[in-house]
Amino acid sequence: MLAPRPLSGTLDGLAHRKEWMITTRMEYAQQPVVRCLERIERMADEVAAAINGQGDASLSRQPAPGSWSAKEVVCHLRDIEELFMLRFRTMLALDEPTFLVLGEMPPNRARWGIAEGDALPLDPDRWAQERQYLRNDTGQALAALRRRRQETLAFLGRLAPEQWQRGSVHVTLGRMTFADWVALIAAHDDKHLAQLRRALEGRP
Repeated sequence: MLAPRPLSGTLDGLAHRKEWMITTRMEYAQQPVVRCLERIERMADEVAAAINGQGDASLSRQPAPGSWSAKEVVCHLRDIEELFMLRFRTMLALDEPTFLVLGEMPPNRARWGIAEGDALPLDPDRWAQERQYLRNDTGQALAALRRRRQETLAFLGRLAPEQWQRGSVHVTLGRMTFADWVALIAAHDDKHLAQLRRALEGRP
């Protein structure tokens, strides 16, 4: 795995915050797929370690208005795993399916039947509100996340070599194979693990 790179800033600030640049999707995509699979296999354990010993008040605390709490991050990771699996199964069933992007409008809204004033078709903040993430039990959410990630890994482990080259079209990133999606998931894991740890520290 690529070594983490320090954030720019003063040495004192780096020593205090102990933060690192997150490996990007493109950096993960340059690594062997097996390394990315190893990375995403560790995610649930890293979440468990980060929240270990934390009470519900700490897990539910939003560090700033509009910023997710640690509990909400865990619930997001649980729910988006279902979306990843839906995409993967669709990629096997259909040739080059096009997928909407979480948190973004597609470039050609009319193609998707999106009218002026319509809500985002996939809105993670709406999920958090309507699925009442703050009322969820964090331990149960983590257990569900762990099960779903194991199902994802089992599915990927069954793919034949030629199936890894099957593709899909991401409306903003273009064509993506299974390997490209695994790289994206690895970067997504890193992003939200960092967000979870910041939330526990009271930082957005």
